Amino acid sequence: MPIYEYHCKKCDKNFETLVMGGDVPACPACKSTDVSRLMSACGFVSKGKGGETTAKAAGTSACSGCSAGSCSSCGH
Repeated sequence: MPIYEYHCKKCDKNFETLVMGGDVPACPACKSTDVSRLMSACGFVSKGKGGETTAKAAGTSACSGCSAGSCSSCGH
């Protein structure tokens, strides 16, 4: 049962909710069901050189001078 992020079209608030089966999410602020699901940034754990663990958001790079989303482009 995943937790999704939504935007309420009626009151313009963002919220998260647990969605089960065919449930229709309702805004906790105004109770409207006129909502749209948002894209969530997923997180993951990456093991660097030497086995150290770093938590990163998807699409970010551990290198300060690198703008690529994957370290395979710069070799680090």
